[in-house]
Amino acid sequence: MERLDKILSSTGRWSRREVKELIRTGRVTVDGRRALSAEEKADRDHSAIAVDGEAVLCARYTYLMLHKPAGLVSATEDPREPTVLSLLPPHLQKIGLFPAGRLDKDTEGLLLLTNDGALAHDLLSPKKHVDKIYFVRVEGALEESDTAAFASGMTLSDGLQCLSAGLERLPAPDEALVTLREGKYHQIKRMLAARGKPVRYLKRLTMGPLRLDESLPKGAWRPLTAEEVEALRGG
Repeated sequence: MERLDKILSSTGRWSRREVKELIRTGRVTVDGRRALSAEEKADRDHSAIAVDGEAVLCARYTYLMLHKPAGLVSATEDPREPTVLSLLPPHLQKIGLFPAGRLDKDTEGLLLLTNDGALAHDLLSPKKHVDKIYFVRVEGALEESDTAAFASGMTLSDGLQCLSAGLERLPAPDEALVTLREGKYHQIKRMLAARGKPVRYLKRLTMGPLRLDESLPKGAWRPLTAEEVEALRGG
């Protein structure tokens, strides 16, 4: 249990002074009951806290699904390029969110933003082998030999050793679904370039049990559902 003013100010939306004024004027409720004091205690993970009738996300950890568009860097800050955090409202840019795994600047699709370092570590750890599925479009036509090369594991000309990966050809001869169990730098692009099939378009569809919500427009985000968070945790 924590003080209500501490919980609400930690969301980045209000200062402690502003929170005290919200409570004083009766604009804050906890589990449907009007809050009477800033010192009142609540459970940030389980109490239903609202301001002006609008639910406020107060949980210790935040998990957001972002439909990343091309043209943004998967980082918290960059001196030259706009980052994915620029798509979030100001208060969510203040609570320590970071991308759990990178997508190249020109790659689109599923990106998880969180401030849960332990979960992000588990999702990205090579020992965990969390599958990630991508839609890819290449120059040229994909062949059965490409699928076999991915399945056997590839050693690239620069010495990079790639684990066995899936390449499922789609009806269009230049399109496929690629499944990786690791995430080395530009890996899909480098593997397909080695096969003479440069990548024209790349989009991540899944990360472990988490699947991109196709109803999200590019550049849009939403909080993960409780079921999605539980699935990521292996529950």
